[in-house]
Amino acid sequence: MARRTAGRKEVKENKKPRKSRLILVSGTYFDYPLLFLIVFLAGMGLLMVYSASYYASTIKYNDSSFFFMKQLKISLAGLAVMLVVSCIKYQIYNTKLIYLGLLLGGVLMVLLKLKGKEVNGSQRWLIIGGVSIQPSEIIKIVLILFVAYLLTQYSGELNTLWGSAKILFIPLIFVVLIAIENLSSAIICFAIIMVMFFVATPKPFMVIGLGLFGLALLVGSVFMVGYRSSRIDAWLHPETADKGYQVMQSLYAVGSGGLFGRGLGQSIQKMGFVPEAYNDMIFSIICEELGVIGAAGIIIVFIMLLWRLKFIVEGAPDRFGAFIVVGVIAHIAVQVIVNIGVVTNTIPNTGVTLPFISYGGTSLLLLLAEMGIVLAVSKQIRPAKNIDEETGLQNG
Repeated sequence: MARRTAGRKEVKENKKPRKSRLILVSGTYFDYPLLFLIVFLAGMGLLMVYSASYYASTIKYNDSSFFFMKQLKISLAGLAVMLVVSCIKYQIYNTKLIYLGLLLGGVLMVLLKLKGKEVNGSQRWLIIGGVSIQPSEIIKIVLILFVAYLLTQYSGELNTLWGSAKILFIPLIFVVLIAIENLSSAIICFAIIMVMFFVATPKPFMVIGLGLFGLALLVGSVFMVGYRSSRIDAWLHPETADKGYQVMQSLYAVGSGGLFGRGLGQSIQKMGFVPEAYNDMIFSIICEELGVIGAAGIIIVFIMLLWRLKFIVEGAPDRFGAFIVVGVIAHIAVQVIVNIGVVTNTIPNTGVTLPFISYGGTSLLLLLAEMGIVLAVSKQIRPAKNIDEETGLQNG
């Protein structure tokens, strides 16, 4: 009897840690290089937000650090959220609970349409409890998780056009809903979905065709809304178009920076010439103050970040984790390309922020939450020594 009782106690003791680690990551690996890159970009963002906003802060609020302090609080909160999320097993998102996230996104889109705040002809912001949020930023992370869930659960459907259409149906509905008021975010969401689908499907040409068709529809919708078509005119003829002022001032800032820039804090264009200098157009101030060298350095850091994310994709313990990180790669890469393209007038003005660097609460907070999920995936990467040399499979 004593042995049986002792045996039962041992079983209970062995079960306790399993329950406590039910949703917590138990791996010992942590991607410090990725964490360093994230903190560096967030820190660079704080520095440039202060530099680009102190004039506007002084004029509007008689406080040169007003926008900086708000961004600092959001950055610290975002980093805390990132570290907490990184300790949670990402596998909990690979359940039907993800549909609750979709429901939340749908509710926010309805509220946005009914009570959204209109700025520059579009309703992109929703005021909840005195806090301004962009529902499209929430939907981006929900779509990444949802598409990763679909590609994992229904991978067998990817071999046929009909099966692929069924998988893409709900995500593309959300893209259409976003496009009604926020075409730029809709294009980014669509690009994220297509990249994830391209990586997963055995028939990439089908995805390319579908992607081009969908992109054509999204671009065609530009001419259905007045303020969007005026942005095309400002892109093609910024020097004469009614709304070409922001683009021209941005180009002046980029051009005046030269190779080494005017010096940190020495921008002239931020003195009321470039609208949204600390937000969408912050890269133009980077070019003016830090020059081509500084701007290229920022781009290189983004490339290093994407390369590090690629490493995590290759080492992810399962398809779901890999697809999540692929979605995050697509999100960051597309948004960086679009933002820099707007600042340099390579593409029409879209109102997209530069990840980690532009001023903005919802986008920064949720982007850091995304990185927390990526870190959670990286924590479950197993060291190379655990790979069996004969089978090539991971042990234990």
